Amino acid sequence: MNTYIHVPIAPKAQSARRTDAIKLYGPDAFEGMHRAGALTAKCLDGIAGLVRDGTALEQIDTYVRDFAAANDATPATLGYKGYQFACCTSVNHVVCHGFPNSKKLRDGDIVNVDVTLIHDGWHGDSSRMYVVGKPKRAAERLIRIAHGAMMQGINAVRPGARLGDIGYAIQTYAQAERCSVVRDFCGHGIGQVFHDSPDILNFGTAGTGPELREGMIFTVEPMVNLGRGDVKILADDWTVVTRDRSLSAQFEHSIGVTSDGCEIFTLSPTGLHAPGVEL
Repeated sequence: MNTYIHVPIAPKAQSARRTDAIKLYGPDAFEGMHRAGALTAKCLDGIAGLVRDGTALEQIDTYVRDFAAANDATPATLGYKGYQFACCTSVNHVVCHGFPNSKKLRDGDIVNVDVTLIHDGWHGDSSRMYVVGKPKRAAERLIRIAHGAMMQGINAVRPGARLGDIGYAIQTYAQAERCSVVRDFCGHGIGQVFHDSPDILNFGTAGTGPELREGMIFTVEPMVNLGRGDVKILADDWTVVTRDRSLSAQFEHSIGVTSDGCEIFTLSPTGLHAPGVEL
């Protein structure tokens, strides 16, 4: 039987740690998540102008650091379990957790940028796909499918539904488009904790798993591959790539369960859901 706990906002120390229980938050928490999510979305909007041929990934990292400092925020990944960057940049066949290093983007590349900004104690976690120049048709198609898979998962969220409904919606959509989902990584609870309960799998069986309740806050973030879903972690212990070197794409939103559905905290304020690709 799953445990749910209602979380008070203050003091923060009461809720700022991961537990096995699924936390249920009130309106004040939703407001905090909206502010943090909006800030992260604005940061991702700004990154669009950097994504061009010849840009080094470390320039994106510098932008995120500077943006956070200018907006009274902290990049959650900076120093997290030894990670040394303010964001993750995953290019082409890199699935997730790619380092924003000196590697330069080239025309036709696709890149996922994953940013989590902590603002007033709340985590705004989101990622988007960007394209350099004109993408190849297969890459453009994959980006559309990845975004669609995320939205199918989000559309399954409502009180009384089950966690398995989210994964089922994502998996069936991606597979119907002849793509695969990565099973090794998943979404997660979020709020005043970066990675909290429950895990939000990108595959599953409808009608199974914990019940969704009003006040739950978590991310939906499917990783979709053009080839097989198998992945491996490189020697740096962070970078995840497709084993068959097929292209991979991912989108992520932070959302909260409402009385009749859900709210997305990390929507782009200017509609840039996938810069460079019309959705």
